[in-house]
Amino acid sequence: MINPKMETLLNEQFHREMAAAMQYLALSAYFEDQDLDGFAHFFRLQAQEEMAHAMKQFDYVHTVDGKITMQALPKPKPDFSSNEAALEFALENERQVTQDINSLMKASVEMGDFGTQTFLQWFVTEQIEEEDVVRTILHKLRMVGDNSSALYLLNEELKSRKAEGNTDASTL
Repeated sequence: MINPKMETLLNEQFHREMAAAMQYLALSAYFEDQDLDGFAHFFRLQAQEEMAHAMKQFDYVHTVDGKITMQALPKPKPDFSSNEAALEFALENERQVTQDINSLMKASVEMGDFGTQTFLQWFVTEQIEEEDVVRTILHKLRMVGDNSSALYLLNEELKSRKAEGNTDASTL
């Protein structure tokens, strides 16, 4: 049986992951409006990944005899002053998720909850990758500057991204 405090913390993280999925869909919509279908595709896949992360937490809480309680999600930010600002926002979101996961890991260590520590290790590793991917795209976007040809090539690169694992929201 899960510690009630850990159950609460995992519920909070579940909702943050769901909110992140909505935010990534909002970013996808923003880039669709900019006619950057590759960027939109990237963020749509990111939304699917966040949903899959939330579902991992959903399943884990139930596996350890806990309960997920549904809550309202905050409204995602829909507009940005520039493409660079949108990527900066996404990177800050990933950094916040990393802090949240690290806090969960710390709490699980303090509680002696070895099962949750093992479960969370996947998320710790995943966040290293998530931050790196968004940071790399932001760096490339900054290199592009005002060069529309280079922006086109970066957009095409992002269009070719494939979903990782089973993150198809229809199968969750």
